[in-house]
Amino acid sequence: MAADIDEQPAGYARLLSAANAAEIAQVAAVIAERRPRHVVFTARGTSDHAALYGAYLTEIRLGLPAGLASPSVVTLFGARPDLSDALVVGVSQSGGSPDLAEVLRAARASGALTLAVTNAPDSPLVDVAELSVDIAAGHERAVAATKTYTAELLALLMLVEGIRAGDGVLPQAEREALDALPELAARTLADGTPAQLAPRYRFARQLVTTGRGYAYPTAREAALKLMETSYLPALAFSGADLLHGPLAMTDPEVPVLAVVGSGPGGRSMGEVLPRLGERRADVVVVGSADVPGATRLAVPEVDERYAPLLDILPMQRLALALALTRGEDPDAPRGLKKVTATM
Repeated sequence: MAADIDEQPAGYARLLSAANAAEIAQVAAVIAERRPRHVVFTARGTSDHAALYGAYLTEIRLGLPAGLASPSVVTLFGARPDLSDALVVGVSQSGGSPDLAEVLRAARASGALTLAVTNAPDSPLVDVAELSVDIAAGHERAVAATKTYTAELLALLMLVEGIRAGDGVLPQAEREALDALPELAARTLADGTPAQLAPRYRFARQLVTTGRGYAYPTAREAALKLMETSYLPALAFSGADLLHGPLAMTDPEVPVLAVVGSGPGGRSMGEVLPRLGERRADVVVVGSADVPGATRLAVPEVDERYAPLLDILPMQRLALALALTRGEDPDAPRGLKKVTATM
C-alpha cells in the first residue's frame, strides 16, 4: 500500500503525458459531438467515489444533470431505463464487475453513448462499451485501492474539461494547472504529519469524515480506506447533511476529519466547524484552508476542482499508518479481494 501511494505523482505525470492526454481528448471530442442531455455514472466501492466526483464535475462544469445509477435496478429487477439521450459511464479499476458491464450493455441497447473508465483496457467493461479511457495507473499491488482512485479522478477531470472545450483539447491555462499536480502531489506525500497523527486514534471506536461539494467524495473515500485497513467504523457525511441530525453523535470521543478547501465548498464548512466545536469534537482539518486553532493535514492550495487529487493523499497515509499502529496488515485486509464480482 505504501508503494502504491508513493507512485501517485508519477501516475499523474503519466496520465498527463502527450499520448494519454491525446487519447482522452479524442474520447472527449466524440462525446461533445454527440451532445448527451444527461450523464449517468455506474460504479462500486472506491470507484463509486470517483464517479461521484465525476457527477459534481459534470453538473458544475458542463451544466448537465448527472447521477449515479443503481446497478441492481438492471441486474436484480430487470428494469431497462430509457437512456437514449444519455452518456453512461462505467468507472471500475478492474473492469471486471459483472453488474457494471450489464448496466452498460443495457444502456447501449437503449441508445445511450457508453464509456468505460478503467485500469484494465482488456476487461469485460471495455468490451461492452462504445468508448473507453485507460487510466494508466499500472499494476496496483495492495487490495485497498489508492493510485487507481486518484487516476480515475484525474481521467474524469481531463475528460470533462475536454468535453467542455468541445474539441477535447484543454485550454493552455488548464493544461498548465494540471501539469503542476505531480509536483504538488509529491510535496503533499512528503509531509510526515499523518504518521504522527495515527497514534492519537489508535483506540478510537468510530470516526466521522465530512466535506462539501468536490470534497464530499474525498470524505467518503477516506472513510472507506479507514474501514478497509483499520476496521474502524467510519461514517461519511456531506457537511450539510451532518448538520441535519448526525451532528448529535459527535463528541470528544468521536474524531472528525473535515475536508476544507478554499473554494465555495470549503467556505461553506464555516458553518459546520463551529457546530463541531460546540460539541467539543476532536477535529482534524484536511485541505488548504487555514482554520485557526485546528489540527491540520495541510495540502497545497489549488482550484477546488483539483483539490480531491491532493486532499485524499494524507488521508491514504493516515489510513496506512493507523492500520499499522493498530497492529493490522493494510496490504491484506480480512475478507477482501482485489476484484469483487457483484450482480
